[in-house]
Amino acid sequence: MNQYSKPAFSPTKVDTMRFFKDHIIVSEMHFDERISKGGIILPDDDKKSSGIRPRWAKIYGLGPEQDDPQLEIGKWILISHGRWTRGITVETPSGKQTLRKVDPSDILLVSDEPMEDETMSDKVF
Repeated sequence: MNQYSKPAFSPTKVDTMRFFKDHIIVSEMHFDERISKGGIILPDDDKKSSGIRPRWAKIYGLGPEQDDPQLEIGKWILISHGRWTRGITVETPSGKQTLRKVDPSDILLVSDEPMEDETMSDKVF
């Protein structure tokens, strides 16, 4: 083996969990069109002023410093508008999922079951 066959750098293992601290990783956050119980189609409002509203998401993972006893993997949380990161799509055993990071101080409600998203804006554009 000569000097040119060595790798240019040696990769190191990074402890990614320390970056999450007390943050929460969520999945199943919906931004597509919704249908009300009465059958009214509410178009996709993401990135529009009418889309400014909290959204529900399922807890996928918890940072190692998370100590809130109400927060558990699999529970649903309502998050203040815009208080989540852009999503990253990953391949999981159950298929592709989009994951986002959430700050625990921006959680409004916690539920054991998925909740109906009945929020609507009062603005018409």
